Amino acid sequence: MKFGFLLTCLFLIAFPRDCFSERCDDWGVDTVKLTQAYDGEPVRIRCPLFEDYLKHNYSTAHSAGLTLMWYFTAQGKDLEEPINIRLPDNRISKDKDILWFRPAVLNDTGNYTCMLRNTTFCSKVAFPLEVFKKDQNSCVSTAKASEEKLLELGDKHRLTCPDTQGYFPANVTPTVKWYMDCKVVHDFFNRIVIGPDLIFLTMSLPFQGNYTCIVTYEDSGRIYNLTRTMRIKAIASSADAKPPEMHIPNDKLSYSFAVGEDMELTCEVYFSYVQNSSNEIWWTVHGNRKDIADPNVTKSVKLDEMNPGAETITEKLYIKNITPDDLKHNYTCSAKNRLGSVSRQALVKEKVGTPRYITELACGLGATVFLVICFIVVYHVYWLELVLFYRAHFGTDETIGDGKEYDVYVSYARNAEEEEFVLVTLRGVLENEFGYKLCIFDRDSLPGGIITDETLSFIKKSRRLLVVISPSYVHQGTQALLELKAGLENMASQGNIRLVLVQYKAIKNKKTVKEIQLAQSVLSVIKWKGEKSKHPGSRFWKELHVALPVKKTYFTKNTGSFQMLTHNSSFTTEGL
Repeated sequence: MKFGFLLTCLFLIAFPRDCFSERCDDWGVDTVKLTQAYDGEPVRIRCPLFEDYLKHNYSTAHSAGLTLMWYFTAQGKDLEEPINIRLPDNRISKDKDILWFRPAVLNDTGNYTCMLRNTTFCSKVAFPLEVFKKDQNSCVSTAKASEEKLLELGDKHRLTCPDTQGYFPANVTPTVKWYMDCKVVHDFFNRIVIGPDLIFLTMSLPFQGNYTCIVTYEDSGRIYNLTRTMRIKAIASSADAKPPEMHIPNDKLSYSFAVGEDMELTCEVYFSYVQNSSNEIWWTVHGNRKDIADPNVTKSVKLDEMNPGAETITEKLYIKNITPDDLKHNYTCSAKNRLGSVSRQALVKEKVGTPRYITELACGLGATVFLVICFIVVYHVYWLELVLFYRAHFGTDETIGDGKEYDVYVSYARNAEEEEFVLVTLRGVLENEFGYKLCIFDRDSLPGGIITDETLSFIKKSRRLLVVISPSYVHQGTQALLELKAGLENMASQGNIRLVLVQYKAIKNKKTVKEIQLAQSVLSVIKWKGEKSKHPGSRFWKELHVALPVKKTYFTKNTGSFQMLTHNSSFTTEGL
């Protein structure tokens, strides 16, 4: 057998194929018939002569005495060699017009030529076979092309592992595993595996991706795998298919141009997904069609993410340095798909100059609006400084004739931390910097007196009751709560004292005493923010200053700056 094969090869080399006939119809390399396979997996290639180039099939040709011969040209080489189908392992075999590889290997990559001939007739065509190795840690190779399938949203679909029929005997039932993006999935959400098929119960956008099926079967005592990958893409439902919808131009939009200006007209059309349809859009100017091929036309496309396949196309028409004739032309935008068409004319007119008095009125109105906005912004940012400035120059002194002895009575929890805050921080700024007279019970009360009576007396003699709120303040039975209750009762009955709430520390327990809840519900709270609030020019002291009484205005000069004081209360003119 080997000796006969060698004689055949020597015969073919010594006597070229063209000696058998005067000519041989060579159809070249048909790259459309490209076949791709994975290393180590079976693959079959079919001679395309009987599909596209000849009118008769293989059986007819064989009956007429024609012989089908196969040749191989390795990748990167020019030598065409006959294929040996009598290898010991029977890896390559021929079945009618099909050449089988069980399995294919990387060296099988190249061009395969099938030649049909006898002594008077010859016709041949070549086509490529590519064998890939799978990517590392992957079930596929990114170099291998995958088939794209379009599935309508909301519908039920059946995905069948493609190109597996005929690879294994009819009495063999293969096993099929499905993967999404090379991750094996046992329980697909809203998708189920029935036999070799994957069923999409309801197609949705998250189900898009690469689906790979691996078919495993046994043939002649050997185990083979077939790997097939499909790229699944969702498209809008065919129920939503409709003719194009033109958004611009419309009856409510008109264009005005002056002679010499550049004209820009916009056409915007929404195209729903229509299967086997092309979307077309163009301008017609004075009877002449202008589309994207015209240099004065630009086109942009925006995809509809919620309805795959649908898109909005915008086409703009530009005309530079327009003339009076350009303003007289008709400008019509048209669009069509397989279901219909739409056309609409853009309303173009000559621009009329604006009267001078309208321009002046618009400028005046614009300036007024600008000043109002500036005033609002300045007031929003510097409202505390503006209030203090007004009090310093135009405020009425609250201390004249009211019979009060103290400006502020300070109520606080008696502990070391808050006593330091009151006696050092509050007293230091309010008395030394702002000039207020403070009443601090532990400092100003005489020994031996009755606490309740003296507390009520001090509060009646004060213009403000400053309450320093903290978690320690809310304890039942403390003197601080007595002071708060007295202040609330005095404010409610006589109205000759006002409460000022300063939050030293936040109260995390929402179930606090009702007096604190009542005060916080009707009064604003000035919050102490630690180091940020210590400087006398901080927002804390400005808010507190506004809440305290207005006293007679005078000026004092500090080192490096001038301050305006209301009741010895500092207001830095540099703050404005």
